[in-house]
Amino acid sequence: MPWQSLPIDDLPAWALLNNVSFTNVKVAQTEDKGYGVVTTRHLVQANADEATPDGATALLTVPHDLVLNQQAVHEYAKEDKNFRQLLEAVGHRSARADVLLFLLVQSALASRSSYTPVGVSNPWAQYLRFLPETVLVPTLWNEDERLLLRGTSLEPAIDAKLSALDAEFGLVREKSCDLPCWNELLWQQDDGQLAEGAEIGAFSSPTPSFTDWIRLDALYRSRCLELPGSGEAMVPCIDMINHSSVSPSAYYEENAQDEVVLLLRPGVSLPAGAEVTISYGDVKPAAEMLFNYGFIDPQSASERLVLPLRPFSDDPLAKAKLVAFGRAPTIHVARELIDNDGNSTVRWDSAFAYLMCVNEEDGLEFRILQQTDGTQNLCVFWQGIDVTDRTTDFQTLIQTHALHAVLRLRVVTVVHDRLQEQLDRMRSCAVPDAPLPSQRKECYEASILLRRIEGRLLEDAIKTLEEERNSLLQDKNVVAYLGLTEPAKSDLVDQEAANEEDDFS
Repeated sequence: MPWQSLPIDDLPAWALLNNVSFTNVKVAQTEDKGYGVVTTRHLVQANADEATPDGATALLTVPHDLVLNQQAVHEYAKEDKNFRQLLEAVGHRSARADVLLFLLVQSALASRSSYTPVGVSNPWAQYLRFLPETVLVPTLWNEDERLLLRGTSLEPAIDAKLSALDAEFGLVREKSCDLPCWNELLWQQDDGQLAEGAEIGAFSSPTPSFTDWIRLDALYRSRCLELPGSGEAMVPCIDMINHSSVSPSAYYEENAQDEVVLLLRPGVSLPAGAEVTISYGDVKPAAEMLFNYGFIDPQSASERLVLPLRPFSDDPLAKAKLVAFGRAPTIHVARELIDNDGNSTVRWDSAFAYLMCVNEEDGLEFRILQQTDGTQNLCVFWQGIDVTDRTTDFQTLIQTHALHAVLRLRVVTVVHDRLQEQLDRMRSCAVPDAPLPSQRKECYEASILLRRIEGRLLEDAIKTLEEERNSLLQDKNVVAYLGLTEPAKSDLVDQEAANEEDDFS
């Protein structure tokens, strides 16, 4: 679903038409970041008291009615009864999904060469044509580039994201095809024929493809802001500002008129032609920065990662545990500073691992309780106490257990083995010394940095877990527990050895 891009030199005309004001700044091509906001004269913000949304001179002012969030989409639906019909059929699943549906319609309107009686054009239909065609988030990397992420925490995350986007796009097409006016706009070519390229494909299709849906999602994630009053939203022109963690020169805010304004930080001095930057956040994990923005800032990226955790395949209570837990099982690993000298420690957390490692013989019990209205609820009991609402708090619940150290050892072993598995996969999936012709330099360098950060974190976390495991093995309760099971293990080993001798003979 290609639309004709507009030159950035046309943006001032669009801004004037839509009451967006630029003061002493403009959008221009930067040296290595694509588009950015640069000053047109020397700017100084000396007085900290003046740096308020209503007191300081705004470099950029965007009217509230151009702010694109879920509320704005619902307001648009009031103006366009056809879109309201589409929103009722497909939307109301999340703020992000509603905004993507709106962007899909606006991009379809922008790409049509002939008049269509459906859809009310919005300033966003034209603004989309100023946005870059290429977004470097990993969901838009080609297959060879995604191979660079094997062994990192982004490998399963990207697979899951693409599967979710595929399901979303399939739902949008299925529901909109049942609405004649939207079937005509979205899925038929200008000549009225149903487009064969409407399925998963490249940008060359005249109708929306799966790639288009991925791109809209990438634009949303990479350009979305968290506004104090309007919440998660896309803001035209403000979203052209690039990130800097070292010395961001500006910040955005909402003023008394609910306009979004860009203000210089107190004490900032910028010469003419300097780039104006903001901070996207100081404590984002490297994987999250790459996932959402398509780059990693080594100055601000924190050393954290999240890995999926699978329950034991032979656990008869595995399904019940997953249902009771109610969320995706994960392991969180993070490096934290412990003093001002730069010394750090690695910490880990996995609420599901604690539930995963307890069983009926430890005091875990599941019951199906039937309500008066006939519905059934799964309830969780721990040592006879109903803990249905505390399934994420088993780390605390096991503290009073007589075999607390044994249960902790199980958890430490599970987490250790999962991290070791991840590190082994990363090492086995080595990347080339230089990018292949099919791999963009930016993607290659970002993946190398991510692998370095996560590899070092995994190594240190595994070392920490091994130290704790060795300490737990000295616990008297653990020694006694393992001592009771030792004869059984020895008998089993002897029996297996005898079987092997019989088979050999």
